[in-house]
Amino acid sequence: MSPDREDAREIEASCDAHSHQHALARARAHEAKTLDPAVLEAAAGFFRAAGDPARLRILVELRAGERCVTEIAAQSADELSTVSQRLRVLHTEGLLRKRRDGKHILYRLADEHVLALVESACSHAEELARDRRGPRGY
Repeated sequence: MSPDREDAREIEASCDAHSHQHALARARAHEAKTLDPAVLEAAAGFFRAAGDPARLRILVELRAGERCVTEIAAQSADELSTVSQRLRVLHTEGLLRKRRDGKHILYRLADEHVLALVESACSHAEELARDRRGPRGY
């Protein structure tokens, strides 16, 4: 096969791959447009609840496992009533689960999706901070 013909096939294969990626991106965009409005509202509720730094700090702490209000308050040095209010918001939006253990109510992340989103958000924020500092931390 001649070098020109080989180059043409490589270009064609590259275009086919790009075309396929573009088609997938269009399909995903169409899917996003057709999401049920209730699903979009629930997702927005997640971001509203997690968007407060104090509530996000609680989510980050709960990555390690269950905690009661007292433990969370001690870690954050906030009043019990303040922490309880934050936990109520996070629970109402479905980010936390709770269970009773004697006199204590223990809170944990609702599921692996919440864990993945919290870790992804924190990882992304760390990348942005590194990028802003530039090489060597300047």
